[in-house]
Amino acid sequence: MLDLGISKLALIGVVALIVIGPEKLPRVARTVGTLLGKAQRYVNDVKAEVNRSMELDELRKMKDSFEDAAREAEQSVRDNARDVQQQLEGVGAEAAASDGAWNTPLETPVSYPEYKNPRKNWRLKRGATPQWYKSRSGVRTRAQSGAARVARFRPHRID
Repeated sequence: MLDLGISKLALIGVVALIVIGPEKLPRVARTVGTLLGKAQRYVNDVKAEVNRSMELDELRKMKDSFEDAAREAEQSVRDNARDVQQQLEGVGAEAAASDGAWNTPLETPVSYPEYKNPRKNWRLKRGATPQWYKSRSGVRTRAQSGAARVARFRPHRID
C-alpha cells in the first residue's frame, strides 16, 4: 500500500493547486473523491463475493459430509435388516423341520386402495339426481350463453 503521510499529502495538494488552478480544484477534488468512493465500494463488493464463495464451498463440504454420513447410516440399517431377515428365515426353517406345521412364509401386509375424494366425480352425481328434484331445487339443466339468457328474460315491448 502507498505510505502517504501528512507531508506527502500537503505536497500533492500544493502541486495540484499550482497545476490545476484554484478555480477547477474543488471540482477535481469532488471527482477524485467520487472515484475513490466507487473504487472502495468495488473492492468491498469483491471481498464480499469472495467471502460468499468461501462460505458456499464450506456449505458444500458440509453437505457432502452429511450425505456420506446418511449413506453410511442407510447401508448399516440395510445390513442389519438383512441379518435380521436371515435370522428369521433360519428360525422359520428350524421350526418347519421340527414341527412341520409352520412352513408358510411371512405374510405381506394388506395394501388398501388409495383414497379418492368423492367430490372428484361430480358429473356422475349430478347425472344421478332425479329430474323432478333438479327442477324443484332450481338447478339449471341446460346451459345457455349470457346473451341468450338476457334475451330470454328481457321484457317484451308493447307497441
